[in-house]
Amino acid sequence: MTNVLLEKKGHIAVATINRPKALNALNSQVLEDIDQLVEQVKADDEIRALVITGSGEKAFVAGADIGEMSTLTKAEGEAFGKKGNDVFRKLETLPIPTIAAVNGFALGGGCELSMSCDIRLCADTAVFGQPEAGLGITPGFGGTQRLARLVGMGMAKQLIYTAKNIKADEALRIGLVNAVYPLEELMPAAEKMAETIAKNAPIAVRACKKAINDGMQVDIDRAVAIEEGLFGSCFETADQKEGMGAFLEKRKHEPYQNK
Repeated sequence: MTNVLLEKKGHIAVATINRPKALNALNSQVLEDIDQLVEQVKADDEIRALVITGSGEKAFVAGADIGEMSTLTKAEGEAFGKKGNDVFRKLETLPIPTIAAVNGFALGGGCELSMSCDIRLCADTAVFGQPEAGLGITPGFGGTQRLARLVGMGMAKQLIYTAKNIKADEALRIGLVNAVYPLEELMPAAEKMAETIAKNAPIAVRACKKAINDGMQVDIDRAVAIEEGLFGSCFETADQKEGMGAFLEKRKHEPYQNK
């Protein structure tokens, strides 16, 4: 991976999109590197939570690479959209929790990347937007779908139709981000949250993510059935026995073993 740096810190990992001269813009190579990142993290049983951020202090990801997109044909444009959607969908369905630490501009594909993560934390300098309509295209990496699911249809349509950017405080107000921090406090806060998640029973955390994600795509009757199955799957695990045993014995549980 030439455009994505991955650092393991115990049971968490931090991935950094690393094209600072291009404000970490997404081109085909960066998308391939993110795809490889997801595969690498998925194959590592030690990683229980992933933080994604951008290099430098200006941008998380400033968007997809306009230079690469500007000459695409209809067929090439659709293929590029599919490539981005496939990668972001793979990230969204990564079994472990993901946190986007948005350290600056998150525009277009950058906003879409952040929305593919489970939780979004941002710096007070962050700027979000889907500017595509001002460039003659639609959002292409899931923006029309995930933004509406996160902030509601009316607000999503306003942001997408106007192509206007919003600052961190407005992103917090509409529910696009979970919390806002001074820039220097962003990564410590994101890593602390990831570590808090990683200390919980990993099998249970993964089941929670799957229950929420899968349940949101179906009606409530099917959703609670999904929950029931995943709830049941946690029983008879060593971590469930230890967690409940410690509670009943009024002691601190031993570190969870992911089994």
